[in-house]
Amino acid sequence: MNIDGFSMRPLTIELSNLLVGGRIDKITQQSKISICLQIRQPGENFLLQLLVNPQNPAAQLIQKPLENLPEPPTFCMVLRKNLEAGRIAAIRQHEVDRVIFIDVDTLGSGKIETFTLVIELVGKYSNIILVKENIIIDALKKIGTNNSRVRTVLPNQEYQLPPSQDKLDPFETPIEKIIERIKADENLRIDKAIMNTCQGFGPITTKEVIFNSNLSNDQKISDLDESDFKSLSESLKNICEACKNPKPCMIVSNDNKVLAISSFPIHYLTDQKNYPLPITHYPLSTMLETANDLIGSYVPPDKEIFSRLVRNELKRATNKISVLESELETAENADEWRIRADNLLTYQYNFKDHSDDEIEVVNIYSESGDKIKIPLDKKITIAANVQAFYKKYDKLKRSTQHINEQIEQCRNEINYLETIEHSLTASTTLAEIDEIKAELINGRYIKESRKKTASSKQAKPFIFHAKDGTEIIVGKNNLQNDRIRQAADPNDLWLHTKDIPGSHVILKTGGIDPSEETLLTAAKIAAHFSQAQGSSKVPVDYTACKFVKKPSGSKPGFVIFFNQHTIYVTPDEETAKIINNEKSLYT
Repeated sequence: MNIDGFSMRPLTIELSNLLVGGRIDKITQQSKISICLQIRQPGENFLLQLLVNPQNPAAQLIQKPLENLPEPPTFCMVLRKNLEAGRIAAIRQHEVDRVIFIDVDTLGSGKIETFTLVIELVGKYSNIILVKENIIIDALKKIGTNNSRVRTVLPNQEYQLPPSQDKLDPFETPIEKIIERIKADENLRIDKAIMNTCQGFGPITTKEVIFNSNLSNDQKISDLDESDFKSLSESLKNICEACKNPKPCMIVSNDNKVLAISSFPIHYLTDQKNYPLPITHYPLSTMLETANDLIGSYVPPDKEIFSRLVRNELKRATNKISVLESELETAENADEWRIRADNLLTYQYNFKDHSDDEIEVVNIYSESGDKIKIPLDKKITIAANVQAFYKKYDKLKRSTQHINEQIEQCRNEINYLETIEHSLTASTTLAEIDEIKAELINGRYIKESRKKTASSKQAKPFIFHAKDGTEIIVGKNNLQNDRIRQAADPNDLWLHTKDIPGSHVILKTGGIDPSEETLLTAAKIAAHFSQAQGSSKVPVDYTACKFVKKPSGSKPGFVIFFNQHTIYVTPDEETAKIINNEKSLYT
């Protein structure tokens, strides 16, 4: 969900009022899609995030610094070289399009040089481009002829704007001319006609204009009369006035899904009686940051790569089990080959060599005299067929044990990969992803990179507190699970969802039995940080840490335990409150 060019107009004005004249102190890069500029103004600092995520591209002010990549990529270094210590001279929007220019004056070679940072917030084609005198210096996403036949973005090329769509600027064009253009194609639906005519109008702005005109989106232009066009004219005037005095609006569903973002109040959704939605008004930049948090745009680098790797490994192991189980079924029928061999050995003198593809004889093991069919290889003698049957029988009998061992190994690997998959789901920082990467390297799922990179800080486990102040420690991945168990006192309680991948949880007891309420809270937290999150009556095992052992040479996070008890819990609002209140301290 992203704002359109129409709502981007007041955003550009807001950023211009706050940032023009400011000095760029620092430039950082958080991922392949996010750049952050730290801008100093007299008595105040700002963090401007430029986000080119296809789902919600944005230029927004953020309140707290984001975690940076261990080593800045090339584009970040180019920006630092050319823009750091420069002053922002202007922030402007290209017409009513989703393109923002940030002009930066820097002192180079004894004279002032102006660089322009172009932020194109156009869905999947979003990009950040550094330009000087209309020549591209570098770009976050380089686009060659293999990727686009219409427009390339490469260093040393002349910068070209995204292709024009021949639309009218609603702020500069008389309303009469806009209405005339809308009327031009009578077969179009009204929403398509408006978006094809008005520059910067996305679906949200268009639907709001139509709603305020008391019209319907699916009406055709040919169905409208002069009074309808008059209402449409008034609605277009009103929304342009609303944009000049913005009242930013974000509409969020009851399950916290962002449904609409705009610089003006939205009525076409909230007016529906059967679809009540909360409306939230913010300053525009704050609203975009909040929407970004709700959408969950930030994904630590490599998280998607490792998640895909683990999914593929899980699929491979699952398929392997299917093949092995099929082989096991065949191996378990080994006696059929021995019975064939014994019967053929008994009746071999009744048949000639190389004459039959199949024979039928009375089964010597059948009490009722049933017959058995025995396929033969005519290329070899009857005696050789007997030996081939016995050899097949011996091979299948030997393979049964080996196949069972392989199936057990596959199941253990699936259980282990599921714990990594759970860890990746819960991971939100570079340090946590680095620990999972180290685990995947140790498990030989990926090769260790020869390139040395700056090390991230060691990730910390979650620490929550029950109502009575008792500490509850939660591991975020297998390495943390091992660490918190090793650091625990023998009489502390260890908790884990029963037969369900999840985090290890340590309840600090101080040598005193915890209250039933505190134990239930710890168990609910264990259920929350597991694959059973959101389920009811989740079984959770708990025992003293002294009864939890890690076998020598076992994989990270694997333990055996005994003297355990099992309780069934359903996480409630109180548990969610404890988690939400303290979780932000560790993310």
